[in-house]
Amino acid sequence: MDSMPPREDHHAPARDHTPWGLLSLLMAMTAIGPLALNILVPALPKLSAVFAADAHTIQLAVSLFLVGLAVAQLLVGPLADRFGRRPVALGGLVLTAVASMAAIVTDSAGMFIVTRVLQAFGAATGVVVGRAVIRDLFDRDRSAAMLGLVTTAMVVAPMVSPLLGGILDTAFGWRAIFLFVAAAVVTVLVWAAIRLPETRDRHPASPGGFLADARFLLVSPAFNGHVLCAAFGSATFFALLGGGPYIVITQMGRSSMEYGIWFAISSLGYMSGNFAASRLSMRHGLERMILIGLVLEVVGVVLTIIFSFAHAYGPAVVFLPQIIIAFGNGIMLPNSIAGAISVRPQAAGTASGVLGFIQMAVGAGFAQLGGIVIAHAATPVPVALLMGAAVAVFAVAFFWLVPSAKAKNDI
Repeated sequence: MDSMPPREDHHAPARDHTPWGLLSLLMAMTAIGPLALNILVPALPKLSAVFAADAHTIQLAVSLFLVGLAVAQLLVGPLADRFGRRPVALGGLVLTAVASMAAIVTDSAGMFIVTRVLQAFGAATGVVVGRAVIRDLFDRDRSAAMLGLVTTAMVVAPMVSPLLGGILDTAFGWRAIFLFVAAAVVTVLVWAAIRLPETRDRHPASPGGFLADARFLLVSPAFNGHVLCAAFGSATFFALLGGGPYIVITQMGRSSMEYGIWFAISSLGYMSGNFAASRLSMRHGLERMILIGLVLEVVGVVLTIIFSFAHAYGPAVVFLPQIIIAFGNGIMLPNSIAGAISVRPQAAGTASGVLGFIQMAVGAGFAQLGGIVIAHAATPVPVALLMGAAVAVFAVAFFWLVPSAKAKNDI
């Protein structure tokens, strides 16, 4: 379905160089969601007192943000296909900025949580539209290379935003967090208003509209295969996200700061994988790159299971293999995304939204399972086995559903 050549227009960047200006904008748009999600975490205990609410209620400001981010992607994708990438992106940024300012003047926990959900709905546009714009402008293999660069924003933002939120909360109070987010979003909004091109008209609209696009995608083995690879390949990260704090802090008796340091180190593996994908995807093709990511994840998970029995040696037994897993994840994910949104190029927005929803839903499930299986365990083995289950599904999806997988497994 990727055989239709795109029409040339003045928005398309030259194919022999990397359009750093546009990619920088897409990175900034993509980073809005992770920034808004994680920057608030350090202020949550204080907000319980501010709104006279229990901790479980205030925690909804995070959990419902995730739900909103997932559900919104299902809506944003078709809207971007129907009305264009640019108006949907600009509208989402406006909504995020307005919701951020509204959070500052809320006087109840309920209204505060509502503003967070609205923030999430607006922030989802950056992820969905960013992927769709890349697929509009580049062919299938180059899309993976460009996505490898853009998705680094999904790692950097969660790494720095909790620290930034803690500084703002300590120095100026929790409202400063939302003021900062609003200012950042307005900056990106102005940038996008000036520099974001409309790319939707490069593909003719589907005769049957959204329903035809959705029906085609949902019955397509290629689309489902790439989506499942993306979702379960990245589920290893979410399993550790759910169980990692218990392993390091409770089982091993280490500090939360040490956990944060090890988590950041493992994130460098993912960033390195993204960079490798940006350099190698055009040379080796999507399917081979996904296979390389799968092999690396298998190696990392096997080492994690073996090393977990030596948990007395500290967090390194879990997080050093995690660097290998994260590197494979960084190689796999941009190529899986590019494969999914290339199945029906004229519906790249819808495909991006469905993929984002499924990936986030599977991730949330594995994060929850990670916390459950480790709760009463004495070693990291249950989380390691959960990661192994995720990689097993990843492998089945790749060899069963991804086109040409069996023909291209001669690495």
